[in-house]
Amino acid sequence: MTRLITYTEARDKLSWAGAVEALRQGHLAARAEIDDTFLGPADKTLLNRSCFIPGIGYGAKAVTVFDDNAARGLDTVQGAMLYFAPDDGRLQAIIESRLVTEIKTAGDSVLGARLLARRESRHLLVCGAGNVAASLIDAYTALFPGLERISLWNRTHDKARALAGACEARGLNVVAVSDLEATARSADIIASATMAREPLLWGEWIAPGTHVDLIGAFKADMREADDTLLQKARLFVDSRETTLGHIGELKIPIASGAIAEHDILGDFYDLLSGCGGRQNDTDITLFKNGGGAHLDLMTARYIADTIR
Repeated sequence: MTRLITYTEARDKLSWAGAVEALRQGHLAARAEIDDTFLGPADKTLLNRSCFIPGIGYGAKAVTVFDDNAARGLDTVQGAMLYFAPDDGRLQAIIESRLVTEIKTAGDSVLGARLLARRESRHLLVCGAGNVAASLIDAYTALFPGLERISLWNRTHDKARALAGACEARGLNVVAVSDLEATARSADIIASATMAREPLLWGEWIAPGTHVDLIGAFKADMREADDTLLQKARLFVDSRETTLGHIGELKIPIASGAIAEHDILGDFYDLLSGCGGRQNDTDITLFKNGGGAHLDLMTARYIADTIR
């Protein structure tokens, strides 16, 4: 019998450690077959992501992305994920997309950080104050227990203050900041999850040794980092197939000649096979979290296996 798994039912039964391990294990399997389609205008998009991974299964996630929904009190992203068994194709679960996206997105970033950031990182800066920023704070806190300070910046400072207050009420050391440049200069890890279409992080701000985790840009006209930052950093992605030709964070500077495709030093498949990565404590590492149907599928299997 096909199960319907909702966010409310399942969220508290899942762990960040379990999600990150599912993503790590998934990348040790055969490479995924992936296909994405985008329909509709830039601010009102239907995104369909499909994937097959031998031994893991088949997955299809369909979501709408409406930029103005926050002003309406609605989620920006809404939809559902279908998870099919690998051996017989039976539909195993229909999972609320919010659940898959939340676990997958933050898990993706934290896996990247565990592979690339300095282990002694103490100061995390999160840019953005939406649902993704909230889950990033939780995931980084869970898997980087050495963090001593979490700074939160948002263009609308009141939203940063509200999220910081909610985090503090749960015992987390999160402080809303208004000076992005000064905070970025002192951060060990910067995780940016905004809807920016123009860069907000500048290479001249970023100190040696910093790890930069870019999440927000998911369309061809979006980016969060300037050319200088991309040129200074050792560049990595979760998947070459789902980032290089689709996401403005890389597509725009590649088209302009600011960087080249060969400047992308590796993805998760490369990093988990022992290739590339941080070379020393002074490297600036940059990880582009592009999402991708394969990550949704790995996460969906983790959710379906856990919620029985």
